[in-house]
Amino acid sequence: MEEISSGGVVVFGNTILLLKKYNGDWVLPKGRLEKGENIKKAALREVLEESGVKGEIIDYIGSVHYNYKNLKEDEMVSKTVHWYLMKSNTMDCIPQKKEGFIDAMFVHKEKAKDLVRYADERKIILKGIELIK
Repeated sequence: MEEISSGGVVVFGNTILLLKKYNGDWVLPKGRLEKGENIKKAALREVLEESGVKGEIIDYIGSVHYNYKNLKEDEMVSKTVHWYLMKSNTMDCIPQKKEGFIDAMFVHKEKAKDLVRYADERKIILKGIELIK
């Protein structure tokens, strides 16, 4: 099974938006494309849905590919996540509990790369920081 998702590295000044999941992991906002949706629109929608932040796309960062086992369906999933660098005009954010998040905040970019749970998201943050310079 193939799955395509899209997300954002959202910046405000020297800070990056992170979301805290119920299990304590800090992650970047992302999610699956809806039917008929392109990756840009999906990235903007997911950032808004998960954090309440209205992002503005600056640049395309790149994509990450990985495989995982969907335990519910008992099948392997080949997943590609497309990442966009975005800016926000405000630091106001609200974690969307119905989306599985208990906290949302803008964290200094150097701390953000250390806080995120997954190595691929750490690499995407570093690429995003390079694009800002």
